[in-house]
Amino acid sequence: MTRIAIVNEDRCKPKKCRQECKKSCPVVKTGKLCIEVNSASKIAYLSEELCNGCGICVKKCPFEAIKIINLPENLDKETTHRYGPNTFKLHRLPIPRPGKVLGLVGKNGIGKSTALKVLAGELEPNLGRFTNPPKWPEILTFFRGSELQNYFTRFRGEGLKAIIKPQYVDDFRRKEQVNVGQALDQKNERDMKEELCAALELNQVIDRNVVDLSGGELQRFAIAGIAIQNAEIYMFDEPSSYLDVKQRLKAAQVVRSLLRHNSYVIVVEHDLSVLDYLSDFICCLYGTPGVYGVVTLPFSVREGINIFLSGFVPTENLRFREDSLTFKVAETPHETDEAQTYARYKYPTMTKTQGKFRLRVAGGEFTDSQIVVMIGENGTGKTTFIRMLVGSLKPDTIGGSDLEMPEFNISYKPQTITPKFKSTVRHLLHERIHKSYTDPQFISDVMKPLLIEQLMDKEVLNLSGGELQRVYLCLCLGKPADIYLIDEPSAYLDSEQRIIAAKVIKRFILHAKKTAFVVEHDFIMATYLADRVIVYEGQPSIDCTANSPQSLLTGMNLFLSHLDITFRRDPTNFRPRINKLDSTKDREQKLAGTYYYLDD
Repeated sequence: MTRIAIVNEDRCKPKKCRQECKKSCPVVKTGKLCIEVNSASKIAYLSEELCNGCGICVKKCPFEAIKIINLPENLDKETTHRYGPNTFKLHRLPIPRPGKVLGLVGKNGIGKSTALKVLAGELEPNLGRFTNPPKWPEILTFFRGSELQNYFTRFRGEGLKAIIKPQYVDDFRRKEQVNVGQALDQKNERDMKEELCAALELNQVIDRNVVDLSGGELQRFAIAGIAIQNAEIYMFDEPSSYLDVKQRLKAAQVVRSLLRHNSYVIVVEHDLSVLDYLSDFICCLYGTPGVYGVVTLPFSVREGINIFLSGFVPTENLRFREDSLTFKVAETPHETDEAQTYARYKYPTMTKTQGKFRLRVAGGEFTDSQIVVMIGENGTGKTTFIRMLVGSLKPDTIGGSDLEMPEFNISYKPQTITPKFKSTVRHLLHERIHKSYTDPQFISDVMKPLLIEQLMDKEVLNLSGGELQRVYLCLCLGKPADIYLIDEPSAYLDSEQRIIAAKVIKRFILHAKKTAFVVEHDFIMATYLADRVIVYEGQPSIDCTANSPQSLLTGMNLFLSHLDITFRRDPTNFRPRINKLDSTKDREQKLAGTYYYLDD
């Protein structure tokens, strides 16, 4: 066994503890320097060669700053990069192929961004030797006999240009001090500005300053900014964040349009249906976040995603997750059962005009213990409808004199989270949801699956996007309310966390006998959550209609018919898969009118 010891730099505070790790280590007691820490040390140092893996220091550390993990011995010979002593370690690299789109899937913090930096030439792989890094001839020898040798030889010899669309597009607001049109003109190396602006719907914001763009507009601008440049290697880190379903498909088509017979395209994506749609083959990443990551060999798209969901790599005979993830969707209870079991709420037909935007809401009803998913393009009035439903926005007209707007208490998780709380997560939960946060049922149903315990002593202002999402989802569910409005719970979460978050929301709403309205653009998560569906139609930001809540099958069929795409279900784990345009299956389902295929 090869041993890896990780010391968390943020948590390790030698000056605030009694150095319990060093005092309790049996190897130190024999006179060997297995753990070194003194008054001048910023963090403790653990020797992986001397450590016997007893784990006593892990249990004794008051700040939970130490992790010790045993790895299979063969992985040590495949170390690609390590940042320093007691830090993250990446094993192997994804293998790009010319003229193909390589998709990467895995948890957050497991090395996807590190792998992109190595393949883009921003980071030289040190093969684990951070004190004595190897030169390029030795690196090429290390990859000898693999496709990566050809890739790096071409990269170095031909001077290939690589560009990366970063994960967090908010940085563009600071970098770009001009409007969208001027920024694209500066990068326009392929003379594709008009085509890209049309495909990515940027014409309506072409004169707007980059700093004033919304999240979705900024994402589309970032994709256009990469696609408009001449390069041999294009890399996209989470290109679907903030985008609605229609925009995600258009972005996927733009990414695929970059393929040439000698160019490489690599995409990191957590929306599995989009990853499936745009990839030609898949590399999975497994390991422990922040500790180590391992890249698998390339698989076909279906096989690669199914391996990730099952948690088992057959080529290595290795299981990296205890439970496999499936998407079996339970049918909505029959109308007769609903009438007997659940409380029913009705709302009237309403209209609302705000500036140039007009929204018409068709009257409908919902019950408790039910999740209503609202699907439609951005700017179709989903938030406006909810605000009218809960009484914070007065409708212009209400149809039907016999129906009045019911009064509800609401708990809301917004789409964009801007933390301002200047203390730890523990203090935030204690202050906002004290009763829920101490309730054993809430702890086991919500906090444990969302791994909130690991974040308790972190400063709220220092949380990453995914950590913030989990904390604020916990806050939203912890507040007593009649209706829970959850806007894009999947943002910044990795594929695995998305499925866990969906299960948490579904279980909580069912047990608490409340209603949830969820806005979600990740198709897999939306179909897993939905008991009923409200489909939004019309021209975004101008004139839209919110239909009455419908069954999952009827609603999805209506929505997908507008997008002109069809979905089938994977027979292994029931996840929805987008059919390739004009494929046999696509034509068959369109002819039959079954755009969304629920049967397995």
